[in-house]
Amino acid sequence: MQYLMLIYQGSTPLPGSPEWEALSQEEQRAVYEDYGAINQTPGVTPGLPLGLPENATTVRVQAGKTLTTDGPYVGMKEAVGGYLLLEADNVDAAIELAARIPAARLGGAIEVRPVGKYW
Repeated sequence: MQYLMLIYQGSTPLPGSPEWEALSQEEQRAVYEDYGAINQTPGVTPGLPLGLPENATTVRVQAGKTLTTDGPYVGMKEAVGGYLLLEADNVDAAIELAARIPAARLGGAIEVRPVGKYW
């Protein structure tokens, strides 16, 4: 079964931000190493990096007319910052991997969803 992991950044420090710079060099290195190890995990297909939420365009169609709004539809804390796909035997394996994603411990959250299953 495949599981999509949606990485919600929340208050996770992003490289280049003052919050990131407040982390020690060791903490920064650990984040990069953790993501690198996750991307090398058998069954993981890493997602491409997503742009910042403030650079998003939200699209709606109302009464047949396309409407666009600059920025995300959700608040910044709810914005998806990245994703990855995991091929795993069960949801427990997906949860175990989600717990290793640095954003889960640094102020964000990981949503795990089965792919191709609606129930």
